[in-house]
Amino acid sequence: MSAPLRIATRGSALALWQARHVAALVSAQAGSPTVELVPVQTTGDVQSEVPLWKVGGRAFFTREIDRALIEGAADIAVHSLKDLPTQIDSGLNLVATLARADPRDVLVSRGGVPLAQLAPRARIGTSSLRRRAFLARLRPDAVLVELRGNVPTRIERLQHGDYEAIVLAAAGVERLGLQRHVSEYLDPDSFPPAVAQGVIGVCARAGDWASSRWLTALDDLDARLTSSAERALLRRLEGGCQVPLGALATLKQGTLTLMARVCAPDGSRELSARADQPAGAQDDAMALGRRVADELLTRGAAELIAQTRSAQGVEEP
Repeated sequence: MSAPLRIATRGSALALWQARHVAALVSAQAGSPTVELVPVQTTGDVQSEVPLWKVGGRAFFTREIDRALIEGAADIAVHSLKDLPTQIDSGLNLVATLARADPRDVLVSRGGVPLAQLAPRARIGTSSLRRRAFLARLRPDAVLVELRGNVPTRIERLQHGDYEAIVLAAAGVERLGLQRHVSEYLDPDSFPPAVAQGVIGVCARAGDWASSRWLTALDDLDARLTSSAERALLRRLEGGCQVPLGALATLKQGTLTLMARVCAPDGSRELSARADQPAGAQDDAMALGRRVADELLTRGAAELIAQTRSAQGVEEP
């Protein structure tokens, strides 16, 4: 009997859903091994009261999971690809990018009120630097309030009256069957999503064919190309800090299009760029991402990104 395939994952409801989804896809293949989940607590889970944009470094939700993989405590790691750094640890490969779910953000509000119709100075909860910047752009009167915790906890805090609205990823809400709470799907043209939002990424150790062989069939070409373009864009721009950047690549009728926006933390200024090219290999998609990043840099994105280092803290409820 072959050894089980051990999947490292965070312990949140959404992370476990994603890990079980990968486990089911692996188990559906002929001759597949049994699958075990290996829950791992990450820095982002431990520092649950600290705004993410104040936590030093990156890989808040992936570092310890990838370490378990490198050290042999697990065979594969399942991530929300938006959490995975653009520079993956040496010795690991991103073997599979699963078909993308809805990449948009959603507003969940009390009474189902859309963003434009929220009352003046409405309290909106979010832990994301990107979301804070674009909320400040669209609703400069809003009071942005820190919000951490898993998806069900965030919705509970909204219902308990801590906020008038919160912003979440559509993919996470839908995967947990919580669509009934959605008040509005936010338009990516004015509220662009996080890089690779909606994509599940699965990593394995480089050279570990025994594990990665079960993942290659899960790789979705559209998700691979669009996320590669977005991640190459982010890697060119980030420069060691979190970036108030939203981006979305789409693949339609053989054309890969990438749209990106960088916003000042206070919403006072926004830069955008867009480019497209015939869909090709992954390297071509990455080249598109770098080209759009260079266009943003030419227009002054570095200045906006630098402002994140002096951004003011958010108000606590």
